[in-house]
Amino acid sequence: MDDAHEISLSTDVLFGILKKVVAQRRDFKLIVTSATLNAEKFSNFFGRENIPREYFTHNKSPCEDYVEAAVKQAMTIHITSAPGDILIFMTGQDEIEAALPADLQPKIFQKAEDGAGKCIVATNIAETLLTADGIFYVIDTGYGKMKVYNPRMGMDALQVFPVSRAAADQRAGRAGRTGPGTWYRLYTESAYLNEMLPSALPEIQRTNLGNVVLLLKSLKIDNLLDFDFMDPPPQDNILNSMYQLWVLGALNNVGGLTDLGWKMVEFHQTLHLLRCC
Repeated sequence: MDDAHEISLSTDVLFGILKKVVAQRRDFKLIVTSATLNAEKFSNFFGRENIPREYFTHNKSPCEDYVEAAVKQAMTIHITSAPGDILIFMTGQDEIEAALPADLQPKIFQKAEDGAGKCIVATNIAETLLTADGIFYVIDTGYGKMKVYNPRMGMDALQVFPVSRAAADQRAGRAGRTGPGTWYRLYTESAYLNEMLPSALPEIQRTNLGNVVLLLKSLKIDNLLDFDFMDPPPQDNILNSMYQLWVLGALNNVGGLTDLGWKMVEFHQTLHLLRCC
């Protein structure tokens, strides 16, 4: 499994299932890789030791401003630095102003014309999903959007948060994939060391667990409170999600899936949308 540091609802459940498989099958080999892997955490979870790690260093040139500074820094790089494409991390479309049409997106991976350079403005999705040759400069604003459950709205919502140190290091890794790279952090070193979390709060601990409950119930895992999650969610979150599913008619009085619940398992959507369908 690559990019293992990106723990999502699905991967958290998957690691719990894989742990059971690894324990029961000696012929089953699980390879976990990541550019910013928390090796100790995975070692403790799977009961293994001496996980090899390899690190690559880059030049660091932190800056202390934010959005306008990103544009100014890009211009400074373009005028004064050696040729190379630039990648800027912003939080979302509202800051980027407009999404790039689908027919133009492949141009991100194309080499610029002679004497020209590219400046790519992207969200935190580019931390792992974008690997383009020629990016030698990364400008990190230090912010990104995260899906968080809003109990008042009864649904998940995207909110702007400071990125974690692991995400910041992952962003830095986009620079210099094929040569020397430099990244510019538009926040202080003190903010990086003292204000940013070591890693992002796992999705399973901050979002609605309705779909997780449906999935595990469909796999005949009934005792969810004892399931071995890599990042165990608060038990109240599991119980609240089970209650919500019971209200929607997806679970019966003993916690089993109803006919409606089995149908809801087939569609990976929010619970309210599933019930409307």
